[in-house]
Amino acid sequence: MDNLKITVYQGYLFWEKTDKNLQNISLKLSGIREKTNLIILPEMFNTGFTMNAEVLGETMDGRTMQWMQKTAQKYDAVVTGSIIIKEDDKYYNRLLWVRPDGSHEYYDKRHLFALGKEHTVYTPGTKKLIVELKGWKICPAICYDLRFPVWLRNVDEDYDLLMIVANWPEKRALHWRTLIPARAVENQAYVIGVNRVGHDGNEVYHSGDSTCIDPNGNVVYYKRDEEDVYTFSIIGDEVKKARRALPFLKDADRFSIEE
Repeated sequence: MDNLKITVYQGYLFWEKTDKNLQNISLKLSGIREKTNLIILPEMFNTGFTMNAEVLGETMDGRTMQWMQKTAQKYDAVVTGSIIIKEDDKYYNRLLWVRPDGSHEYYDKRHLFALGKEHTVYTPGTKKLIVELKGWKICPAICYDLRFPVWLRNVDEDYDLLMIVANWPEKRALHWRTLIPARAVENQAYVIGVNRVGHDGNEVYHSGDSTCIDPNGNVVYYKRDEEDVYTFSIIGDEVKKARRALPFLKDADRFSIEE
């Protein structure tokens, strides 16, 4: 498992303005000056966290997917983040995992945020996704999923990196800053959370607090309030050493999730 170079984009999202967001993200990413393997964008990075799915939903070959494919090819890196997808008359908050060759996989948000009426607009996902990159097994999740440790439990060492993209409001930032280290320690994996900043169209403020926590709970990266495009490395040996020194996962409870 090689070391992995990751670039996180903690940015302001222009409310329901897809073209403007894609242009702005392209501009901000142009400042990357080193080779990266993975570019992580926030939840609904092209629109903000909106329930206006009928107007803003796209197909899997729409303009945002095309932009992601071009961006992945340009930086020779995987590009990931969630957008609104329409499929078979249903709408999904869908994370796209787009490779430089244009191929892709996706994860549909499992836990829909009822407090924000997300469950009245979007259809929940039913399947966890594990993807591989440079020997790393990576589990993508979306925002509210962070609150549900059973869904994210690292059964049989399924993953080495848990990745959460979000539009997590500042009023509950303490929860975000508490739950991410908890997920890292209990699952003996790196956890990266990428959030947005600024007010959305409902005047809800987001403080960012994007972070990377290693398997022992140490902070690798943290940024609050400001926009940031930052590249850092996560270390494969740190995962192996943590699990070798404290083999807690071997004692984990066995369970299955009922649909």
